[in-house]
Amino acid sequence: MAIDAGLHAALRVLAATPHLLVALDFDGTLAPLVERAEDARALPASAAALRALAALPGTTTALISGRALDSLRAAANPPAETMLVGSHGAETWTGPDGAPLALTPDQEELLARAVDVVERVVATHEGTRIEFKPAGVVLHTRTAADDIAEAAVASARAALERFGDLSVTDGKRVLEIAVVEADKGQGLALLRQVTGATGVLFAGDDVTDENAQRTLGPDDIGIRIGPGATAARFTVAAPEDFSDVLQELVALRGSGARG
Repeated sequence: MAIDAGLHAALRVLAATPHLLVALDFDGTLAPLVERAEDARALPASAAALRALAALPGTTTALISGRALDSLRAAANPPAETMLVGSHGAETWTGPDGAPLALTPDQEELLARAVDVVERVVATHEGTRIEFKPAGVVLHTRTAADDIAEAAVASARAALERFGDLSVTDGKRVLEIAVVEADKGQGLALLRQVTGATGVLFAGDDVTDENAQRTLGPDDIGIRIGPGATAARFTVAAPEDFSDVLQELVALRGSGARG
């Protein structure tokens, strides 16, 4: 893919920042979307670029995903030094000294009730699946017919409305339910604070990524993968095109083209 001239110019400027944070969504960004979440893998070119960026001086890599951390590690196989934000910001790994997520007794009870709702929906809507997370539960509808998917989401939403203090978010053929109020914008803000980054590149493909896009400043770069309304400055068509962007950033950051 020929990188847009405006994006290339912005990459050149960002590559010169003293401390660069490259924070990326996984599914639909580094990895093409697939029917079964456990089958997703980063494109080889994107995985190689992430490893190369992680090895550069003054550069921190991070993944910000809706996946639980264990699922993210298994699918992404990130470089050891890559920071991780999972469950849309509810789980974070910024190093071995970070504290694990802990729910209160009230949150544990609320999560059990939400799980019961989704389990009952999945049992009566063919092609839907459930995913368990430390602070939430997910209704997957990617393998269901459109009408069944719509009915499943409507049924789950109606039942969940009886509970308070739940975060319920629509994604691409998923309904995310969490008992911890968090989003990718909060996760990105935490990473910026922890790393002391002077410039950020963030990329994502889903509506949940827009919370992070909206936190970016004028010296940062936001990239939307695929169609859809976005606060990002730039858009590329597919994960394969984003591989080219990452490779160009590696070249700019690692060469005399910086500055």
